[in-house]
Amino acid sequence: MRILFGVQGTGNGHISRSRELVRKLKEDGHEVEVIVSGRKEDELREIEVFEPYRVMKGMTLITYRGKLNYMETMFQLDFSRLMADVLTLDTAGLDLIITDFEPITSMAARIRNVPSLGFGHQYAFRYAIPETRGNIFEKYTLLNFAPARYNAGLHWHHFNQPIFPPVIPAALYGNAAPEPVKGKILVYLPFEEIDDVTAFVSGFEDYEFHIYGKVSEDSDRGHLHFRAYSREGFLRDLTECSGVVCNAGFELPGEALHLGRKLLLRPLDGQIEQGSNAMAMEQLGYGMAMHALDRKILGEWLENPGRKPLRYARTVDYISEWISSGRWDDLSHFAGAAWRDRG
Repeated sequence: MRILFGVQGTGNGHISRSRELVRKLKEDGHEVEVIVSGRKEDELREIEVFEPYRVMKGMTLITYRGKLNYMETMFQLDFSRLMADVLTLDTAGLDLIITDFEPITSMAARIRNVPSLGFGHQYAFRYAIPETRGNIFEKYTLLNFAPARYNAGLHWHHFNQPIFPPVIPAALYGNAAPEPVKGKILVYLPFEEIDDVTAFVSGFEDYEFHIYGKVSEDSDRGHLHFRAYSREGFLRDLTECSGVVCNAGFELPGEALHLGRKLLLRPLDGQIEQGSNAMAMEQLGYGMAMHALDRKILGEWLENPGRKPLRYARTVDYISEWISSGRWDDLSHFAGAAWRDRG
């Protein structure tokens, strides 16, 4: 098939999982073109697998000190530019549009009546899964930011719904999860200010904190190790660490669960998806959550033992098979097969 694939560039989670599915679709013989929006091109890293790709402005979310800023988010929206990109997008000859929460491709599919498939965690919220009581605007945004006709939702557990397991990078599969380095903690809190993160972890000197986020270059201050983002370095620290402290996004917690690393989540304030993820994590007994940078909770969590790896299937294999089959209404068959397989 000829496929147009839209990727929301805000954060690294969308790019990480879309990278895996785009690679698999190409391996299976599909012709895939990619659009990335919501982030400046010079801020994008390690997206060569997307070629040929284009970068468009799209829409993005503005945050400050761990809270979603709705006013700034709306202020930066260039609606006329967004609609111009949608209306001038060439969709002739496409068999399918896939959107990983990317609005330009989603809107183009609806306007041009091209079959569309939503891929990502956000599309799991169309089913009965744990969900916090956000306000009407939050709920509407989650469901209507980039809707699609068919939905390949992802979650850490199936909740007896036709959703898929998380997408795990190919590098994290092997015969067994590596043994963690005792006391090594990975910290990834990109929505927090680095000074706040430093104050949050600095008092726990028996642990080595490897801190990613708003850091432009590598540096070390005793037991605090600040790291600029590198996919290779980040995955290495993830496989070596004994625990992960991160926002309540989806991809990184899924990778930690796959490897058997304990988790402490800090959901982004004012974001229904992250609040729901934190709630689901605690309901499942997979990890802990805090709603501020709480040193007391961090201290309790650091004393907790590790957990067993969940070893998720190679989800993109099942999603690509589903896409290639053309049986897009038969979601349960492919999702169920993915849960029965343990990678």
